[in-house]
Amino acid sequence: MAGGFGIESSKKGIEYPGKVTSYVLVTCIVAAMGGLIFGYDIGISGGVTSMAPFLIKFFPSVYHKEALDKSTNQYCKFDNFYLTMFTSSLYLAALVASFFASWVTRKLGRKVSMMLGGLIFFAGAAINAFALAIWMLIVGRILLGLGVGFSIQSVPLYVSEMAPYKHRGSLNIVFQLSITIGIFVANLVNYFTQNIKGGEGWRYSLGGAMVPAAFIFFSALCLPNTPNSMLERGDKEKARAMLRRIRGVSDKEIEAEFNDLLAASEASKLVKHPWRNLRKRHYRPHLVMAVLIPFFQQLTGINVVMFYAPVLFKTIGFGDNASLGSAVITGIVNMMSTFVSIYGTDKWGRRFLFLEGGIQMFIFQGLVAGFIGWKFGLTGQVTDLPKWYAIILVVFICVYVSAFAWSWGPLGWLVPSEIFPLEIRSAGQSIVASVNMFMTFLVAQLFLSMLCHLKFGLFIFFAFFVGIMTVYIHLFLPETKNIPIEEMSRVWREHWFWKHYVPEVTTDV
Repeated sequence: MAGGFGIESSKKGIEYPGKVTSYVLVTCIVAAMGGLIFGYDIGISGGVTSMAPFLIKFFPSVYHKEALDKSTNQYCKFDNFYLTMFTSSLYLAALVASFFASWVTRKLGRKVSMMLGGLIFFAGAAINAFALAIWMLIVGRILLGLGVGFSIQSVPLYVSEMAPYKHRGSLNIVFQLSITIGIFVANLVNYFTQNIKGGEGWRYSLGGAMVPAAFIFFSALCLPNTPNSMLERGDKEKARAMLRRIRGVSDKEIEAEFNDLLAASEASKLVKHPWRNLRKRHYRPHLVMAVLIPFFQQLTGINVVMFYAPVLFKTIGFGDNASLGSAVITGIVNMMSTFVSIYGTDKWGRRFLFLEGGIQMFIFQGLVAGFIGWKFGLTGQVTDLPKWYAIILVVFICVYVSAFAWSWGPLGWLVPSEIFPLEIRSAGQSIVASVNMFMTFLVAQLFLSMLCHLKFGLFIFFAFFVGIMTVYIHLFLPETKNIPIEEMSRVWREHWFWKHYVPEVTTDV
């Protein structure tokens, strides 16, 4: 039956046949590696901005304050508008790009959107590698942001549509895993390039982004389109053949799923204004989740650690090598902990991981705040940090990072990508991407200034929001594991709060 908020099979709880074929496994993993460019950039910027040659060339006032002026409050050494703009300009560009990416993803397909993302990101990385002035850095960062905007809009949708519904969570989280791999590789690159003779190591770090960008462009070139994307453009028989191939079953066995996809596609074509439709009452749960999940994801404070890990560790007394080394450690923890989510998201459910991760982050952010406040106080002046103190602080940060890596990190992308009916799916994912990028921009732009003014209280600030969002998930997010995408509307109708917004049947489009 066709409805204004999605299409469902007439049989409640229907189970579509299908298995994880080698074909769908390869396509989903290759597509999910689109997260590499996002992760590499998150990891590379903090390390580069802690390198003395980079600061001397582009931000000499910051270098003077950080290295030469011993009277400066430790919390405020890196507080500089242009330095933070170097990092945050990417995310503002990604926000803008996500809206254009919605049209490309819907009209030309998820594959084309991924290819554009890789190509534009490559151009930005090349400009940054050869930058001679700040304006070149900013232009390069803007292009990187456009590339990221296209990628994060299309990759989660692609994987959610290709994967069998019982394994959708695990396969989609490979996207977050690729982000963590990108962060780890970037931290590793920074660790080795900082000592390159001539002080040009930062060019290799920034230029290294061309490698994952090229990989994503050429791999996307070889990927097939999803059945949903084929149906959106009228290729009915190709869509049927693709669905049969990725499910690994016969024509007869895919009939129920194909008919539901076809009905959803026909209904979606009647929706001429998906952005306007998002405001309708029966899409209220989808819209609220599309805004609040990425909003809260960035207010966990994770990007404080991931963007500025070397700067943060250097600020709290670690030397150059030690700060970049500690960033490598947090990168390893981030990457390895994501495997917990890959294993557990379809086994334990989304809600369990969200709640456990939120509680763990809340506790250890409080411990980090207490430890930094104990040694640095409000003045930020400290002359000698014992080794045991540094080790404990890194351990606390790593436990916090691990909680994010198996909860809000991957699930912040997975859950929004699976809850939208086809007729508003591209528009909904654009909302998710744009809110995520806006909040990422805000945190990146304000962090160093907030650290200067709030000092160790910054971690209490983020812990406060972690507490709020954990309660929010407990009250308002229904469980979505093992629910086919085209049947997702029923989870809202069965929820104690959202059932008041989502009726049994709608006929308007």
